[in-house]
Amino acid sequence: MILTEFDYARPAGLDEALTLLSGTRGARVLAGGQSLLPDLRAGADRAALLVDIRRLEELRGVTRTPDGTRMRIGALTTLAELAADPLVLAEAPELAAAARANGDPQVRNLGTVGGNLAAAGRATDLPVAAMAADAVVELAGPGGRSTLAAEELAAGSPPPATVLTALLVPAAGPAAAFEKTADRATRYPVCATAVRITPGGPRIAVTGATPRALRLRGVEDRLRGGPYGTDTVLAAFRAEPRELFVPGRGTSAEYLGHLVGVLTARALQRAEQALDR
Repeated sequence: MILTEFDYARPAGLDEALTLLSGTRGARVLAGGQSLLPDLRAGADRAALLVDIRRLEELRGVTRTPDGTRMRIGALTTLAELAADPLVLAEAPELAAAARANGDPQVRNLGTVGGNLAAAGRATDLPVAAMAADAVVELAGPGGRSTLAAEELAAGSPPPATVLTALLVPAAGPAAAFEKTADRATRYPVCATAVRITPGGPRIAVTGATPRALRLRGVEDRLRGGPYGTDTVLAAFRAEPRELFVPGRGTSAEYLGHLVGVLTARALQRAEQALDR
């Protein structure tokens, strides 16, 4: 199919972009376009106006926050840039690995952090890594700047007329990992899991096997204090209700529950090994 008719604007700054979004019913943000444009072509989405923010350099790059406790990852940072950034590799390896696992090189070179986080209705890779890292997203809207937990964003969509400007990630070191089994045709996750080991216990988030990206707090509680052997992790997952896992692509809920347990055990063991180095 071809794109439906819409207007197009390329604002010079964030304030202009926000004015366009709030002033036009049906306006949509265009960043990498890896989700939005295919949906427009397929008729799965509509837009009256595309607000192209790709030239807003203020929304790019990885820096430390002034207090040094978090990384600020600009929403227009590409997945390829995120996967290769030295600071991200050192202090949030689950994010780097999730970006590296996303799509193919063309998708990673065009797709953005903000677009991957905000891709409602798709099982994308970054949300689980952001949730495991206890990250928050920064939003700009008509009322100013605000923040929203990555877990809350995964449960819905960004508020209307807002732009996702950055991802704020606690800088916690290498005790984190990401694992994924991908659909061969689409590279979307059949199942993906991200973990981060903290002094309070593991943080575990999954997608693909579940209706949306989810923190598995029950599993976290059962594994608090370790150990993270495969049998122990699988037992923690078997205690979860089977209806948590949604069958699809020829797979059963039982199979997905086992698969996500295996991937989580693998990720926890890799994170634990990094902690011991």
